[in-house]
Amino acid sequence: MYRIGQGFDIHKLTNGRKFILGGVEIDYNKGLLGHSDADALVHSIIDAMFGALNLGDIGTHFPDNSPEYKDIDSMILLKKAYNTVKSKGYRINNLDNTILVQEPKMKPYIPLMKKKLAEVMEIDEDLISIKAKTMEEQDSIGQKKSVAVHSIILLKLDN
Repeated sequence: MYRIGQGFDIHKLTNGRKFILGGVEIDYNKGLLGHSDADALVHSIIDAMFGALNLGDIGTHFPDNSPEYKDIDSMILLKKAYNTVKSKGYRINNLDNTILVQEPKMKPYIPLMKKKLAEVMEIDEDLISIKAKTMEEQDSIGQKKSVAVHSIILLKLDN
């Protein structure tokens, strides 16, 4: 049996924060604003996992008003979410992600993102797709005010 889930996350870009995506610190003059480290890629993946299993969203499991999650490394949350997937008897078949960001360019960071994500989710890197698109200077993303991520995950019952 297969289960498919879709995730989405968006965070504002702001001064004085680190820019972290996929567990990788991106060299940029702004970072993502959020209660945790604001890793929009990881948050989108977590939402896709929980969605596939009909378990609500990231905020249900890791509330953004909880002191426990203040400035937490989102890779820790990803590990917890993946452990939930395993506890339900599923494994990841494949994962597809699209990062929407005007700048900086993501291409140099994608191989390391895939490596770190694969390690946490205990899968081969070739099961993870990460693409990046600009918004052609349109909307808040195109005007360098925010970053968004869409994720789709396919889970397979582990027989």
